[in-house]
Amino acid sequence: MVLNTIRDTNFDNKKVVIRVDFNVPIKDGKVTDPTRIKAALPTIKYLLDNGASLVVMSHRGRPKGKKSEEFSMAPIATEFSALLGREVKLAPDVIGDEVAKMAKDLKKGEVLLLENLRFYNEETDNDENYAKTLASYGDVYVNDAFGTAHRAHASTEGVSHFLPSYAGFLIEKEVKFMDPLLSNPEKPFVAIIGGSKVSSKITVLESLSKTCNTIVIGGGMAYTFLKVQGYSIGKSLLEEDYLETAKSFLAKAEERGVKVILPLDHVCAATFAEDATPVSVDGASIEGDLIGMDIGPKTIAAISAELKDAKSVVWNGPMGVFEFDAFAEGTKKVALALADCKGITVVGGGDSVAAINKFDLADKVSHVSTGGGASLEFLEGKTLPGLKALEAK
Repeated sequence: MVLNTIRDTNFDNKKVVIRVDFNVPIKDGKVTDPTRIKAALPTIKYLLDNGASLVVMSHRGRPKGKKSEEFSMAPIATEFSALLGREVKLAPDVIGDEVAKMAKDLKKGEVLLLENLRFYNEETDNDENYAKTLASYGDVYVNDAFGTAHRAHASTEGVSHFLPSYAGFLIEKEVKFMDPLLSNPEKPFVAIIGGSKVSSKITVLESLSKTCNTIVIGGGMAYTFLKVQGYSIGKSLLEEDYLETAKSFLAKAEERGVKVILPLDHVCAATFAEDATPVSVDGASIEGDLIGMDIGPKTIAAISAELKDAKSVVWNGPMGVFEFDAFAEGTKKVALALADCKGITVVGGGDSVAAINKFDLADKVSHVSTGGGASLEFLEGKTLPGLKALEAK
């Protein structure tokens, strides 16, 4: 995928309408985690350094088409201004005469942040007139919000029909690391796919099995695959409706010569609770009423061995209930093995990112994706509307 990027044009004296993802956590009127704001700063500073003025757009939370102080961008404007080191003006709304005038009056180097895009249902409906109004605030459109690139919204797809459109550095980086995994990965290529449900990950498994040498299946969804292979799974998570799907996937993977690693041993518990006592099960079968909560040492060793010589690795989804410290070991050890891998390592998906951050290993992997749903859909091989809008024609 070849995108038009901000390196491809001149921004001097241009007004840029830029879509970012500033949907950050806020408590008591203050931003508690500014990671997403910081991630957009390289693009924003580049545009300003190259003579642009900016109309910045983002959503926050789910206001469901209603204006409310609870979902205002005001706390974000304060944090954004502090991180950027210059004044950020906050518009009183997204549309209207006053906002249009503020955008029109912007001088070179000035920054205007619009109110929450989702104060209007027209944003998620990709309403043409709403998109046209957003486009009217500038001469050029830049999208740097990978986390919303899988949505065909007015600010992610609609605006691109009315302005020359370019990808920011964040989107450019996401595509640089993710695209080769589907088209031409360096081999051996290992995919580690975890999470609770087969239903939410089967498409990504099928997509990656076309380019992978090895697929590791962990987390709650692994028990449906083990059940298909004739193992007992106790009271572990099972998706009855997906037994045939799991069986078909394993057969296809075998046909393609893709090695599939499923849990060889487990850490279980009698109840699904944070304070449950861990029970080690030395084998693939889980007897009685035990619940599989994490992978065991044999499985960790098998995964680590695959990662040792891997040239490309993608990890999406934890290996167990890593939120509970007693059942976090499998995910932690896999994260450590990933950090030691000499190949290109990509972490995509909300829970995997949370895990890599929990164990303080984000700077030890090649790329941590900023978009959970977007990275998953990208790996599924789907067309992301927000990226399609930026493709070089």
